[in-house]
Amino acid sequence: MLKKLLLLSVVSFAALTKANAQSVSPDKDDDDDSTTTIAPDTTRKLKELQPIEVRAVRATQDAPFAKTDIKKADIAKQNLGQDLPMLLQFTPSAVTTSDAGAGVGYTGIRIRGTDPTRINVTFNGMPVNDPEEQGTYFVDIPDIASSTSSIQIQRGVGTSTNGAGAFGGTISISNLQQMDTAGIMYSSSFGSFNTFKNTFVAGTGMLKGGFQFDVRLSKISSDGYIQRSASDLKSMQFTAGWTPNAKTSFHFLFMPGTEKTGQAWNGVPQDSLKTNRTYNELGPRSDGSFYNNQTDNYLQNYYQLFADHQFSSSLTAHAGLFLTRGKGYYEEYKAGEYYADYGRPAMLRDTMQTDLIRRLWLDNYYYGGVFSLQYVKNKTQLALGGGWSQFDNLAYGTVIWAANGGFSDNYKWYQTDAQKNDLNIYAKAQHTIGKLTLFGDMQYRNVAYFMNGFRKNPDLRRSVNYDFYNPKAGISYLIKNEYSVRMRAYASGAIGNREPGRSAFEADAQHLPKPERLYDGEAGYEVSGQKYSAAANLYYMNYKDQLILTGQINDVGAYTPTNVAESYRAGIELMAGYDVTNWLRLHGNLTLSRNKISKFTEYVDNYDSTAQSAVQHSNTDIAFSPNVVGAITASFSPIHNNKHNLGIDITGKYVGKQYLDNSSNEYRRIDDYNYFNVLIRYSVKTRFCKEITASLALNNIFGNLYVNNGYTFSYIYGGTSTTQNYYYPQAGFNVLGGLTFKF
Repeated sequence: MLKKLLLLSVVSFAALTKANAQSVSPDKDDDDDSTTTIAPDTTRKLKELQPIEVRAVRATQDAPFAKTDIKKADIAKQNLGQDLPMLLQFTPSAVTTSDAGAGVGYTGIRIRGTDPTRINVTFNGMPVNDPEEQGTYFVDIPDIASSTSSIQIQRGVGTSTNGAGAFGGTISISNLQQMDTAGIMYSSSFGSFNTFKNTFVAGTGMLKGGFQFDVRLSKISSDGYIQRSASDLKSMQFTAGWTPNAKTSFHFLFMPGTEKTGQAWNGVPQDSLKTNRTYNELGPRSDGSFYNNQTDNYLQNYYQLFADHQFSSSLTAHAGLFLTRGKGYYEEYKAGEYYADYGRPAMLRDTMQTDLIRRLWLDNYYYGGVFSLQYVKNKTQLALGGGWSQFDNLAYGTVIWAANGGFSDNYKWYQTDAQKNDLNIYAKAQHTIGKLTLFGDMQYRNVAYFMNGFRKNPDLRRSVNYDFYNPKAGISYLIKNEYSVRMRAYASGAIGNREPGRSAFEADAQHLPKPERLYDGEAGYEVSGQKYSAAANLYYMNYKDQLILTGQINDVGAYTPTNVAESYRAGIELMAGYDVTNWLRLHGNLTLSRNKISKFTEYVDNYDSTAQSAVQHSNTDIAFSPNVVGAITASFSPIHNNKHNLGIDITGKYVGKQYLDNSSNEYRRIDDYNYFNVLIRYSVKTRFCKEITASLALNNIFGNLYVNNGYTFSYIYGGTSTTQNYYYPQAGFNVLGGLTFKF
C-alpha cells in the first residue's frame, strides 16, 4: 500500500520553545483566523488561514489556556524521517520515547507526565485515539508530519474536542491544506541505523471549476538501534478539493498507511544495560536462536469527507464524516506453550507442551461524523459543535505453526468483540469587553461500551454507560502599548472526565473501575516585544479516582488499573525568547512541578504464599512524572537573503529523575538525562528549481547513554524480595542527512 509522507520534521526548537503558554489561533479582531508563530511573540502572523475544520476544537488566541501552536515551516524544518512525537520533543512539558531507540517505529509522548491514553489527538477535528485503550499509535500513520500544515498542543484539560482521551493534553493536527499553485516536491534522507526515507509530493493548484488535487507518497525504513527492531513503513495521502463558489467548499481525504516493525516492546533488562544495551529478548527459540519474524503488522486507512459553507460574514458551518479501517496482527514465537492454554487436550500428543508461532489479530471499523456552527461578529465568538462515532472491534488469535503438531491450519483459539459509541455536543462562547475577554465552554459526552470477552477471560461480558459534563471557564486581560509591547494575563478553570480503558474492565463485577475526574486550574502571564518574548503558566491538576497500576491481581486473574482517591499535578511552565542580533536568537522553556499520590496500596506477588503482599504508600510521586523538564536552543542565521539561507540550531533537552511506578522507590527509577542536537540547514533558489534544501541533523552529539522509558515488577520467592527493571535505551550519537527539491 502507498503510505504517508514523510516530512516528519522535528519541529525546530527555534520555533517550538518560543512557544508561549498561549500563542496562536484565530484573531478575534479581524476575523481572518490567521495564526501567530508558536512563540509568545503574537504580533507575527502566518500567511495561511487556519483551516475551518479545526477552528471549533482549537483554542483561540485569547482563550485562557496553556497551548503551543506549531506552523508548517517549523514542522518541515527538521523533517528527516522520525515519527511525529519526536518532532514535538522540545515543546514545553513534553517527554518523548522510542521503543527502537532511534525515533522510527513505536514512539510516544507524555505532556506534564500525562500518558498517551489521556492525550486527545484529532486529524482535522476528527478523533484519532484508539477508542478502547485510548492511546494513539503514530506508527500506524507513518510520516503524518509530511501532510501537516499546523499543530496545536493544549496542556491541561483544554477546550472541548471530539473523541476520547482529552484528560491532561490535546494534540490537534491539521493535514488537509492543499498547494496554492501547481508544484512537485521530492525529498530523500539517509542516516544511522540504515534509516532511509523517500517522499514525493505533487499538487495541481486550483483548476478550472474550482477543483484541486494533491498526492503524497512516502516510504520510511530503519534497522533501529535495538536488535531486531527494524521498521518498514509506507504511507500515502490523497486530497481532493472542490470550491464551487466563494462561500462553499468540499474536501475528501484518503490516507492509507501500513507498518511492519520488529517487536522491541519488552525493553532491555537493567543488568544488560552496561554489557549489551541493544539486547532484545523477544522471540527466543528452544535452540537459543531468535525468531526472525517477531513482528507487528498493521494497516490503517483513513477516509474523511468535509463540507463547509459560509452563510454570512459572521456565520459559518462545518460538517464531516470519517471512516478509519484498521486490520493487523502481531506475530510471535512462543516456546514451551501448553496445549491446554489453546483449547487443545493435553493428551492430544505425547507431550503436554510445544513450541508454536501465533498471530494475535485486530480487525476494526471506526466511523462517525462531526459538525460545528461558528458565529463571529465584533467582539463575540460563539461555537456549537459535536460529533458521534461508533467503534466495532473483532479480536482473535490463530496458531500458524506448532513444532509438535496438533493444530489445524490457522487454528483459532479465541475470538472476542467489542462496540463503543461516543456522542458529544459542546457550546463555546467568547466575548471581549474593553481589555477583558470572557470565555465559557460546556460539553456533554455520552459513552456506551460493550465488551464480549477478553483473551484470557473469554466468557467475561461487560456493558457500561457514562454521562459526562465537562465545563470550562476563564478570563483574559490584554494590554497593547505604543511601543509594540503586548501583555496578557489569564486564568481558567476546567473539569474533565474520562472513562476507563478496556483493560481496566477485565475484573469481576464487584470491582469494576470508576471513571476518572480532573479539576484543572490554569493562570498565566505573557509579554512580548519586537526582540523578546516571555511567558509563565501556573497549573494545578487535581484528580479524583485516577486509575493507576498497583500490581494487584483481581478476582479474574488479571492485573488491572485501580482507582486512587486523591492525586495531583502542580507546576509552573516558563518560556522565553530573545533576539540577540538579527542572526542569533536564544529561546527555551522550563517546567518545574510536583506530581503526587496521597496514598495507595502496592501489591507484590508472593510465591511463598497464596495471597499477594500489600505495601502501604503515602505522598509518593506519580510514575513517569519528572519534577524538572527543560529545553534551550540557540538559532543562528548567518546567511539569510532572497536566494541563499543558512540556519544552524543547537538544542539541548533536560529531563529530571522519574519513577517507573508510583512507589517512589529509588531502585525503580529513571535517572535524569540530557542530550544536545545540532541541525544545519542550507537552501538555495535556482533557475531550474524553486528551492533546493540540504539538511544535516546531528543527534545526541555527546553520545549520552540514557533511557527515557521503562517498567518494573517485583515478587517474593524463597523469602527474598526481587525487583526487576526494564528500560528503553536511546541511541547515542547518530546522524540523519537529507535533500529536498521543490519544483
